[in-house]
Amino acid sequence: MSNATCRFSLKKCFISMVPLLFLCVFSPAALAEGETLDTGTTAWMMTAAALVIMMCLPGLAMFYAGMVHAKNPLSVFSQFFATAGVIAVLWVVFGYSIATDTTGMEAGVYNLHSFIGGSSAFFLKHLTPDSISAGMPESVLITFLLSFAIITPALVAGGFAERMKFVSAVLFMALWFTFVYAPMSHMVWGGPGSLMANWGVIDFAGGTAVHINSGIAALVACLVIGKRKGYPQHLMPPHNLTMCLTGAALVWIGWFGFNAGSAVAANGSAGMAMLNTQIGACAGVLGWMSVEWLKNKRPSALGIASGGLAGLVGITPGCAFVSPLGAIAIGVISGMACFCFVAIVKRKYGYDDTLDVFGLHGVGGMVGAILTGVFALPALGGYAADATLVPQLIAQIKGVLFTILYCGILSWIILKLIDKTIGLRVDPEVESTGLDQSEHSENAYNL
Repeated sequence: MSNATCRFSLKKCFISMVPLLFLCVFSPAALAEGETLDTGTTAWMMTAAALVIMMCLPGLAMFYAGMVHAKNPLSVFSQFFATAGVIAVLWVVFGYSIATDTTGMEAGVYNLHSFIGGSSAFFLKHLTPDSISAGMPESVLITFLLSFAIITPALVAGGFAERMKFVSAVLFMALWFTFVYAPMSHMVWGGPGSLMANWGVIDFAGGTAVHINSGIAALVACLVIGKRKGYPQHLMPPHNLTMCLTGAALVWIGWFGFNAGSAVAANGSAGMAMLNTQIGACAGVLGWMSVEWLKNKRPSALGIASGGLAGLVGITPGCAFVSPLGAIAIGVISGMACFCFVAIVKRKYGYDDTLDVFGLHGVGGMVGAILTGVFALPALGGYAADATLVPQLIAQIKGVLFTILYCGILSWIILKLIDKTIGLRVDPEVESTGLDQSEHSENAYNL
């Protein structure tokens, strides 16, 4: 076999094993002997990890805090910092292992390890300063994956903002990470033998494991905990729109680490993911803005920013597999669909998803995941070499439906258990006073 033929065959084999299986390739059980340090990859992945952490703290925290009442922004920040603390410890103890350990897995075989990883990396007991994975210190990879594990539960907080007890919120984050996020991460990115790899689902950077997952959890949480006092009879505009838009801009910048970093290398896939991330976000702005302009006769600043986030969510699962034209299509459609759910569907059905986590992340994730099955096809300029329309669409829809069911059922069980034990919701007088003062004895603004 010629070198060219060999390279072509290897490329076909790699692309057919979608989603990009970096969790398998770089897990403790799959470390290659004699790997050497790639300083370029190391520098990029350290930067990407920092970008995703910035995306959460301060980016997402500011975006959420700016949208709540002036009596509640500190409660949002407190939940975010506490979530980061709890999840980081759990990630070291068992999270990294059950998300990445590939022991007992085999391509095309379904078993327990298709759903959850093993225990070989509990407490990171295998890790040393000399541990190398994918050309970088394994500690850098662990930090990068930890940033995903922190921001995903934090996204859920927007669904129950302004009315859940602090202790209940933190406990929910810990349990949800343990039973929902970490297993879902393994099912999506666990490599050959993991559930969605066996199905052939394309999810480069987290359309299912991050966005649909968090969006469904937020929807379930807002339904279980109930509406805020006065909703929807009273208008509840953002108390600080400038803070909100600044946070959205930081999230946008951090998303380059989120998507391009998922290549786990400084290579062509990272470059394509970076380009499509920017294109998808900008197209999302146009999609949301155009529909809002038609409906309300003028675009809003919050709507324009939300459109950018909708485009970012939509492009995430296919960012390295679609062409720039595909990214435009996905971004525009995601922006339009998310606007319809936030401005029309939510009002029609009256559910109080406080900060529109389901409308942006849940809906945008579903739209992006399904459209990836279309625009990743070579016939439409995509790079999933052996993908064909009907089988790939079926795989994408299966991935979406499974995520909805798995996350929805387990999120409901966790919330109900907490509600029956320590309770979910603050007392009515606490909600009226505000969570900043009642839960933390502090005020965001002292005039």
